[in-house]
Amino acid sequence: MKSSMLKMNRFTVVIAAALLAGGSSLAQAADGEYAVLMKTLANPFWGAMGQGVEEGAKAAGVTYYAQAVESDQAAEPQLNVCNTMLQRNPVALITAAINSTNLLPCLKSAQDAGIKVVDLDGNLDQSILDKEGIKIAFRIGSDNVAAGAQGAEYLVSKLGKDAKGPVLVIEGLSGNITGQKRATGFAEKLKELAPGLEIVASLPGDWDRGKAASITNDILTRNPDLVGIFAANDGMALGAVEAAYAAGKGEQVTIIGVDGNSDAVKSIKDGRLNASVAQLPYLVGQQAVENVKKSLAGETVPADIAVPTLVLTKQVLEENKEPMLQYVK
Repeated sequence: MKSSMLKMNRFTVVIAAALLAGGSSLAQAADGEYAVLMKTLANPFWGAMGQGVEEGAKAAGVTYYAQAVESDQAAEPQLNVCNTMLQRNPVALITAAINSTNLLPCLKSAQDAGIKVVDLDGNLDQSILDKEGIKIAFRIGSDNVAAGAQGAEYLVSKLGKDAKGPVLVIEGLSGNITGQKRATGFAEKLKELAPGLEIVASLPGDWDRGKAASITNDILTRNPDLVGIFAANDGMALGAVEAAYAAGKGEQVTIIGVDGNSDAVKSIKDGRLNASVAQLPYLVGQQAVENVKKSLAGETVPADIAVPTLVLTKQVLEENKEPMLQYVK
């Protein structure tokens, strides 16, 4: 975990250096510069993706300018940052939008300026983009429906297909397509594999650890026999872990997160969080930069690029035989 934090801090330094370099001459960008707009580096997921962007840029021999906002709920500030980034006249805008609508004015301005727009981590709703007349170069990220389904598969593998009992789903920020897809994938696959496992509540946790803990405590009070919790990201899953153990139910409830961030890995190794569907954000960031370079060079790039996911458990981490573990940061 210490290594991951050091790497995340290095990416933060890259952002700070870019800000200082910008100063009052923000429009004087380097030729061929990429603009990379993250959500928040307060979440280790985005820190890992930042590492991937950094390494991908080095390998591709390109320059980039990165920024992030304070939290993954700061929709209006993210739009302001996006508009400011366009003043540097980048050749590409790689964006991880907080929701499907908050960056639309900025994306439209980028398109009008001939800047290639990339949907980082699949946060934009295609139907909304079509309605607004915005075309993206490509989207890259994990298949979020499949990630949710993998969470359900793990729960059923642990409890059995004939298992019965209440299950809680903690969604992401209301209106965010990423969290919606993960929750939907989980619910649909769970119903298919183990109909006796009933989702008694599916509530937005707003990507917030504290709110997820509060939701978990409330649902455990109403459903003391709760057997499983699926949270749409690791931060919320860790909040659920805290609440479950505080209620004396830590061993009873199987808790699954999504992202595979450094905090989740530590909790899994400690035997608290049961599993996380690792999204491999490092690989997403790395491949995003690589494919932008190809697109700008006129090469054909798929409209949708799906990066693999991996279910992390204590056994998988301890055995350390899975090749994709190298991308878990």
